Amino acid sequence: MCRHLAYLGPPVTLYDLLYTPPHSLHTQSYAPREQVHGSVNADGFGVGWYAPERAEPVRYRRAMPIWADTSFADVARVVRSSCVVAAVRDATVGFPVDESCAQPFRGDGWLFSHNGAIADYEAVVDALATPVPNGVLDARSPVDSAPLFALAVRLWRDGAELGAALARVTVAAAARSPGRYNLLACDGTALAATACGDTLYARRRHGAVTIASEPVDDAPGWMRVPDGSLVTAKAGDITITPIH
Repeated sequence: MCRHLAYLGPPVTLYDLLYTPPHSLHTQSYAPREQVHGSVNADGFGVGWYAPERAEPVRYRRAMPIWADTSFADVARVVRSSCVVAAVRDATVGFPVDESCAQPFRGDGWLFSHNGAIADYEAVVDALATPVPNGVLDARSPVDSAPLFALAVRLWRDGAELGAALARVTVAAAARSPGRYNLLACDGTALAATACGDTLYARRRHGAVTIASEPVDDAPGWMRVPDGSLVTAKAGDITITPIH
C-alpha cells in the first residue's frame, strides 16, 4: 500500500521527476509493478520540496488521485527543486481518505513518508505517539503513520541523525506490533529510508540520488535495498546498513 519517492541532486522540475519517467510515481498510482499490498493508489497524494527562498519545505497535498489533478501537473512543469519527497496513497483500512492523511508529513523543516501499515495501531499509539511534538500538526493526523512521525520528530529534536531516528522508530514500532515500516525522510540536504516489509530501491546517477518504492524506469543502476536495512544518502553518496 502506497508508493513513495525521494530525490536529492541538481534541480529538476517536479514534472520531470514525477510524471516523465516511463514508470513514474504518477504511473505507479494506477499501475504499480511491485506493489504486493493493494493495487491502486487512488486515496490521495502529496509532494514536498525545498525552495532556496524558504527555510521550510513547500508542500502540496490532495485527497484525490494524482492523475485526477491536472492543475498540479501544469504547476509541476515550472517548479524546480533539488530535494523532493512525494507519495501516492492507498489508504489503510479503517482510516479516512482525507488530505490530512496524505504524505509527506512536515515538521520543523523535515519531510516524512510512511509506506506500510500497522497491525495493532492502538499498541503503537500508546507507546510512540506521546508527547505529541509542539507545533507539528501532522503528528495528530488520523492515520497509522502519525505516531511514527511523532516519535521521529522527537528524536530529531533531541539531536538524532536523520537516518538513525528512522531506524529507531522502525525498531520501536516493530517491537509493539507487526507491520510494514518503510519510512522515508529528508531535511533538504540528506535522505534516509528504511526497508521493513516492502520494496525499496536506490540509485545514484548524474550526481543525483533517488530512493523509491520501485524503479521509475528500466535504466541501469537501481539497487534493491535488502529488507531490514537503512539507506542514507547525501551529496551523491549512498550507504546501506542493517537496522539494529
